Amino acid sequence: MIFTEVNTFISVVRSALNCLSINKWRRDFLLEIFMVYLVIPGRINFKQMSRYSKYCEQRFRNQFKKRFDYMAFNTSLIKPYISERIAISFDPSHIEKSGKKTPYLGNFWTGSDQCARRGLEISQIALIDIDSNQSFHLEAVQTVPVKTLRTASMSLSDWYAHSIITRKEELQKLSSIVVADAFFSKITFIQPLVNEGFHVISKLRDDANLRYKFTGEYSGKGRPAHLA
Repeated sequence: MIFTEVNTFISVVRSALNCLSINKWRRDFLLEIFMVYLVIPGRINFKQMSRYSKYCEQRFRNQFKKRFDYMAFNTSLIKPYISERIAISFDPSHIEKSGKKTPYLGNFWTGSDQCARRGLEISQIALIDIDSNQSFHLEAVQTVPVKTLRTASMSLSDWYAHSIITRKEELQKLSSIVVADAFFSKITFIQPLVNEGFHVISKLRDDANLRYKFTGEYSGKGRPAHLA
């Protein structure tokens, strides 16, 4: 039974890898990585991967420096299983991380603790299938800390919008609807996406301003009668 399931897994992953523009040697190496992920108990690092694989630790280090198109790979994996009624979800998640050498360490909001904590943050871009009531992961984007963004005159909302817009071509082939929580109901996030052809579905924030500026003709003093 287990042997059959492993063969099915290998077949599905190999089929998705064949859709990418990579050579056979690279495909075989990536397939080895996905197999190793299944068998390693506990923490996964390059030393652990070399113990459970036919490749040495240095080869894993060298290969992980090369870019891999996870968006295209995951899209190939999930396409046979999704319906036509789908939307893109965007949701950051906090990751606890100690130390001082890890890139992009900073203070990020964690919803479970309702406060900002030191660590890392990734923003998950996924597909929501309305008919099957399931979510399918597409790609995780690491968030840049606010202090680093300030040097580029960017806010956190600008970075979140940028993470989606830079993947516009691939995402809009799947859906143009983006679903996010109330934090993203701000003009610095929504307007850039709308300008790029996305439609954003969210919940209004507690401090939402629903007042509209009156632009009609008016003469006299006090509040216009039709607004009273």
